[in-house]
Amino acid sequence: MNAADVAPETQARFPHELMYAAAQQYYLEDATQGDIAKRLGVSRATVSRLLTEARKQGIVEIKVHKPASLEDGPLAADVAQALNLRRVYIVPKVSGPALGPWLAPALARALATTGLRSGDVVLVSSGTTVYECAREGLGQYPGVTIAPAVGGQEEPQPWFQTNETTRILAERVGGVPAYLYAPALPGPELFASLQHEPSVRRVMDLWAQAKAAIVGVGSAPLMRQMTPSLMPRDAESLRRAVGDVCMRVYDRDGAPVTYPGSERLVATQLEELRRIPHTIAVAVGAEKVLSIVAGARGGYFNQLVTDTPTAEGLLAAAHQI
Repeated sequence: MNAADVAPETQARFPHELMYAAAQQYYLEDATQGDIAKRLGVSRATVSRLLTEARKQGIVEIKVHKPASLEDGPLAADVAQALNLRRVYIVPKVSGPALGPWLAPALARALATTGLRSGDVVLVSSGTTVYECAREGLGQYPGVTIAPAVGGQEEPQPWFQTNETTRILAERVGGVPAYLYAPALPGPELFASLQHEPSVRRVMDLWAQAKAAIVGVGSAPLMRQMTPSLMPRDAESLRRAVGDVCMRVYDRDGAPVTYPGSERLVATQLEELRRIPHTIAVAVGAEKVLSIVAGARGGYFNQLVTDTPTAEGLLAAAHQI
């Protein structure tokens, strides 16, 4: 057996000259790992280990430069101007079932501009996008309070339970979770009693103190494959709704839309969202374009994290709607 084929855990490290040879051929000569394996007389798996160890030893340094056409480029600035937003962060086209790994780096950049300090409050909404981003690295904010902006929902998926999103995000950023033990749409009697429940009241009071919020943007309720159970599909008013933030729905002009029972929503008011200094919306997809434009018109967020195709759609829609 060739010495280089010995498992890495049985030797201190590979010879420097072998790591250097593999790295030079792979990174500078564009040789494949298979070609390098033949030239060096080792297995392809060993070439992979050589390249990994070369990075660990500092023989190889990899730098990734962000193209000017992305977050800091003209498209982001144009969308921000068209939607009257403070700033827009754009990532390449999001693909695959998981949104978090794509969007989280841009969300982390947006969160870093908020100047969060220990004792500040960050709100989180329900929804798949916010939930998945919370599971990624968004920076460290020790002592910051993370609180739900809306109560839990009947749907079993974890992204509809804002306490779960709150727990995950607080754990990732080193923050302090504040849980909201209330359904998003309680019955009349429960709603009345919740107004005086100390633990619920404490979180509701945090809404007015929030320095930042991370919110998803929902598409038109009646156009979704699954309408949230708390929204009655037969409500005539919902025909005007084009989107929602924190389960608060609005029309194409950004004006609030009510429906039977919406007066009992345990969720941040749209007017409260307007007063938060840093409200960051995270949303992608052609079906979200109209709801993002309308939400921006309503002033329900002042920053946006999205991808390139959505940004292009927003720019076109902003000049047409």
